[in-house]
Amino acid sequence: MKKQLYIYVGLIILFVAYNFYKPIKDDRMDTAINILFASVLFLYIAYIAYLVLKRIGKKDK
Repeated sequence: MKKQLYIYVGLIILFVAYNFYKPIKDDRMDTAINILFASVLFLYIAYIAYLVLKRIGKKDK
């Protein structure tokens, strides 16, 4: 489980760094990249939640 949390922290750091430096000047493309990056973050949260629920289910049996 630690590995997934480290990856998630790394993704958040990349997201914050990208938004801090703004390497792309085109606002439309920047918004599209932000939306995609946020979608990946939320998808990874869902994956971590799935793993946690799967582990809880195994403990109950």
